[in-house]
Amino acid sequence: MNKFIDLGSDTATKPTRGMLEFMMSCEVGDDQKQEDPTVNALQERVAALLGKEAALFLPSATMANEIAIKVHTRPGDDVILDSESHYVTSEAGGPAFLSGVSLRGVPGMRGIFSGEQVERAVQRDDPHCPRSRLVCVEQTTNRGGGAVWSLQQLQDVAAAARKHNLATHMDGSRLLNAAVASGLAPKAHTALYDSITLCLTKGLGCPIGALLSGDAGFILEARRYKHVFGGAMRQAGVVAGAGLFALDHHVDRLAEDHANARHLAELLAGISGIRVDPASVETNIVFFDVADTGFTGPQLVTLLRAAGVRMGAWPNETQIRAVTHLDVPRADIQEAAARLRDIVANCDQRVRVAS
Repeated sequence: MNKFIDLGSDTATKPTRGMLEFMMSCEVGDDQKQEDPTVNALQERVAALLGKEAALFLPSATMANEIAIKVHTRPGDDVILDSESHYVTSEAGGPAFLSGVSLRGVPGMRGIFSGEQVERAVQRDDPHCPRSRLVCVEQTTNRGGGAVWSLQQLQDVAAAARKHNLATHMDGSRLLNAAVASGLAPKAHTALYDSITLCLTKGLGCPIGALLSGDAGFILEARRYKHVFGGAMRQAGVVAGAGLFALDHHVDRLAEDHANARHLAELLAGISGIRVDPASVETNIVFFDVADTGFTGPQLVTLLRAAGVRMGAWPNETQIRAVTHLDVPRADIQEAAARLRDIVANCDQRVRVAS
């Protein structure tokens, strides 16, 4: 039986044996009372890593993002962000439901937009308009194929936000991928942003958790919403310990995931009917187009799944996403590409796209 190769997301990672052993050894306490020493150590370490005063351990990056909006805004406010960002596509309408805000999406280039676009998106000071209150960026960009914002681009957007007295939030779920790819410390990316989300369950390979970071006053208020949103935990050091282990052992190795993603793109570029530019792969996400194979993305993903390879697709589109991570070594990358090549070459199983 073929080995199952999961390239659907880097959230597919499972704790390593070393991580599990470390988790079991961690001292714990009541996190809701701020008495869990492992949680406290992780929060302090992440705050220092991101150059902020404080951090808050949470169950997920989505919760961290939603709490950030809740603290920064008031109902009826307007949030400026990329039109394909995680807030827009993958958080179930949370900003509207939980915070009563509207999202003003701007058309970024691979998820990256400019200070000029922020300027154009800011609402005029008029009773008929919502108040522009917050600008959010995503580092790296998910739907943008893992693209990395440069420091100049981040500074450009932050300057436009400051000009209009807008708060800034960075959804840095894959921030450490950006740091490794750019060779710049995480705090260099976050310096001009008021709050940051850092996810532990993607490239870092933890089973649960994310952190929200900012100044002490922001985190004090965020802690209230952690409780309101149901994120308060008890002996959470068991899972927070995974984050400490990952920061020691799983950051530098992200470069391996990036190299594997580029290698996958190069292999895919050699398959008839598949379009992908390996030079565009900056981190661990690969988007490729399958329109010329005669399949839709969902059709091809279904056939891949039957062949023991998981990738992702959006309905009625020809784009497929593959994400490399620590559970997929180079040999599995090559095997996944080989299975895809066989599917595309096998005309007997092809389901032609309706014209």
